[in-house]
This record gives sequence, C-alpha cells and structure tokens, in this order.
Amino acid sequence: MNLNQITIPSLDLSTATEFYKKLGLILIVDALPRYVRFECPEGDSTFSIHKVEKLPIGDGTTIYFEVNNLSKTVSQLKEKGIIFKTEITEQPWLWSDVNLEDPDGNHLIIFNAGENRKNPPWRVS
Repeated sequence: MNLNQITIPSLDLSTATEFYKKLGLILIVDALPRYVRFECPEGDSTFSIHKVEKLPIGDGTTIYFEVNNLSKTVSQLKEKGIIFKTEITEQPWLWSDVNLEDPDGNHLIIFNAGENRKNPPWRVS
C-alpha cells in the first residue's frame, strides 16, 4: 500500500493555493474555486484542497512535509513571508521540526528525520 494523496478543507482556495505554492508544491489540477491538487517536489504523493463552507471544529489533522535541509528550507520560506509558530526544535523522537499553520488554520510540520523516520532505535521488529 502506498499513500497517494491527502485532501484538506479550505474556506478560500485561492489564498490556500498561493500559500502551498510558496511552500514549493507544484500545482497540477486547477479547478478553482472548488478544488486544486499539487504534486510534492519529491516522491510520488499528491496533496489536494477542496472548498468548504465551514471548517471542521477540533484538533483536525496534522500534515508533515519532510525536507532534506530544514534550516535552509525555513530560511527560504521566511524570505517568502511564511510565518512559523515555532523555531526549529530538536525533538526527543530524533527529528528536527518547525510548526506553522496554513491560511485556514490547518496544522503543518516541516521536518527532517532522515533514517529515524522509518527506522528509529525503538522500531518494532
């Protein structure tokens, strides 16, 4: 099984589309104002956004985007006006990450885990 796509809700698809383009995703389906889909610049996954009249209430979903050079990526995104909720943090689960929200309040984490993402020292054998 391979994770193909994640779809999130948005109240304003035009604003959300520009935000995710700034993050580096590549727009491949433009069905504004109701739907857009992106390719991730690495790997085979896609990411889509659909128009809703009301956002879900509660904690919702957390979306993780992995990058090779977290410091460089964060610096480049700050130059594009992306605002982060945290600074880069070294986590006890052996990842480095930074937290932010998209224009609709969806929780995003940009991180680097390297080998520890799928093979942490405590992996079940």
